Amino acid sequence: MSNLDPLTAIGAADGRYRNKTVGLEQIVSEFGLIKYRVRVECEWFLFLSELDAIAELPPLSNDAKQHVNGIAQQFSIADAARVKEFENTTNHDVKAVEYFVKESMTAHAELKPLLEWVHFGCTSEDINNTAYALMVRDAREKTLHPVMLSLIDILNEMAGTHASLGMLSRTHGQTASPTTLGKELKNVSARLQRQLDQLLGVEILGKFNGAVGNFNAHLSAYPKVDWISASAEFIQRLGLTNNPWTTQIEPHDYLAEFFHVLLRFNNILLDFDRDIWAYISINYFRQKKVEGETGSSTMPHKVNPIDFENSEGNVGIANALLSHMADKLPVSRWQRDLSDSTVLRNIGTALAHCVIAYNATLKGLSRLEVNRETISADLDNSWEVLAEPVQTVMRKYGMQEPYEKLKAATRGEVISQALFAKILNDLELPEAALAELAELTPQKYIGAAVELARKS
Repeated sequence: MSNLDPLTAIGAADGRYRNKTVGLEQIVSEFGLIKYRVRVECEWFLFLSELDAIAELPPLSNDAKQHVNGIAQQFSIADAARVKEFENTTNHDVKAVEYFVKESMTAHAELKPLLEWVHFGCTSEDINNTAYALMVRDAREKTLHPVMLSLIDILNEMAGTHASLGMLSRTHGQTASPTTLGKELKNVSARLQRQLDQLLGVEILGKFNGAVGNFNAHLSAYPKVDWISASAEFIQRLGLTNNPWTTQIEPHDYLAEFFHVLLRFNNILLDFDRDIWAYISINYFRQKKVEGETGSSTMPHKVNPIDFENSEGNVGIANALLSHMADKLPVSRWQRDLSDSTVLRNIGTALAHCVIAYNATLKGLSRLEVNRETISADLDNSWEVLAEPVQTVMRKYGMQEPYEKLKAATRGEVISQALFAKILNDLELPEAALAELAELTPQKYIGAAVELARKS
């Protein structure tokens, strides 16, 4: 798209990780913002031309409509550069867009007398808020949703594959009741899916109501037009949800909602990255060796979990930006101050670091191999976890102090199969209780984990 050299980029998203973020460059870049602004200006001009109450702006011919649509649909890097040339003079980014659209219309004879209908009744924020709304909507649909769904899908696939692979749980870092690898992976995918559903449900709002949200200028020119309804129709035409109650700016509450959902999704991913990192360290997973790669500059044997670490770091950067934007953007002095403007320009950076993190985790997962032998051996060597079902069955049969008896026999002890059998015999269990417990093993004591792992 451009001649930007990643080696000279100031930020990592456009530099080192540029190949991970190319899907966002036409959406959340400066080019993307200008493109969306041009689209809104063109759409508004066309919309006004369709209002019967505005006799001074007659209906356009199909050829003229196609010309206006072409300005937005065929918008190029060269066009964006021309907008920036205007901005060098105006020192106002939205006014520069207005002048570009007018200049582009002069090439069509029918449109040339109608140039002053471009930006009619608009404050810059009418253009900006809808442009950013379109940007966020497209980033969600075209980039975020697909990669987030890929994460969930691969975790669901792994959960199904390993639904019955018994695995030792660890609560507080200590051995605990067994689970299965598939069930633990399903826990994560279900959490991520819930947040993705909420992200897709966030309404993307827009406003088009003038300098302080009251249609002052509109009504001064055309007092008989129902501008409240017309504005709502225009916002709907853009594919957004209308917000009729605003100051000069759309108050950005929906953006805070959007960013907060991403924060939660990211924190779940962070939790997962750290757990997988730890499981790799105890050899529950092996990492596939990639020919030519170096794990350590001095220790040749190492294959480090760098993808999960990369994801963790990028989640941190993304969440710092998302948190600040969610806190700051809904706050504006009186009817408008400009402090949101510079913050909004970092939406792309935050989303880029999200995408980098998601792809890093996907890459890490693609390199994992489950070490079934280590996982099973760890569980097989942890017979102490059966103290829980033993004391529970003892309660069933009315035996006195079952918890205390098992605590005395097992707490802090490494229990073997033979010692477990001895404990059962020493407890003088009823014959029916002994029959229930004698065949129990750590591998069998997984509750409903298999069913839960496969449950949709």
